[in-house]
Amino acid sequence: MYLVFLGAPGAGKGTQATRVCEKYNIPHISTGDILRANIKEGTPLGVEAKKFIDKGLLVPDEVVIGLVKQRLGEKDCQKGYLLDGFPRTIEQAQALSEFADITNAINIQVDEKLVVDRIAGRRMCKCGESYHISWYDKDTCAKCESKLYQRDDDKEETVKSRLEVYKKQTAPLIEYYEKKGVLSNVDGSQSMDKVFEDIVRILDDND
Repeated sequence: MYLVFLGAPGAGKGTQATRVCEKYNIPHISTGDILRANIKEGTPLGVEAKKFIDKGLLVPDEVVIGLVKQRLGEKDCQKGYLLDGFPRTIEQAQALSEFADITNAINIQVDEKLVVDRIAGRRMCKCGESYHISWYDKDTCAKCESKLYQRDDDKEETVKSRLEVYKKQTAPLIEYYEKKGVLSNVDGSQSMDKVFEDIVRILDDND
């Protein structure tokens, strides 16, 4: 199975992607991880990407596409993979179709207000623990007692801006994959276990 996960920031893609990859024993391909690995190894594409990152610029499509194509050509991807964070635009999806045959695009649907509540309510600790104000009402970490903080990109206004970018750039991918006949929608407002159960049923039915 060759999967793409779609959904707004905070829809739960990362959590579900990890569980799906464990169940089906396929690699979880994250563009962020690929970028970091190539920069660390000093590959030609990694060196090229670092030039843009160091200037605070977005890495151009051709570099990201090149990195993804290179990664999908590795041995562990022969029997399947799950792409997380790519494609983000129609142009990237069209480029991907030239070297990859996506069999399932899973779109995790979540109401915008719920997304804002989920992300803006997160609190982090320097030790790596994370909490949510809906179920944890203290301002210190239960594990190490350090003071909790809210990441800048978790603040409500920033979340709303990220959602606007998603709607303009990434949401059209839903229609793109629907036309290709590989799109399945999942209600992401359910419990994590129920969302996972729905995704597994879709993948098993389409296998």
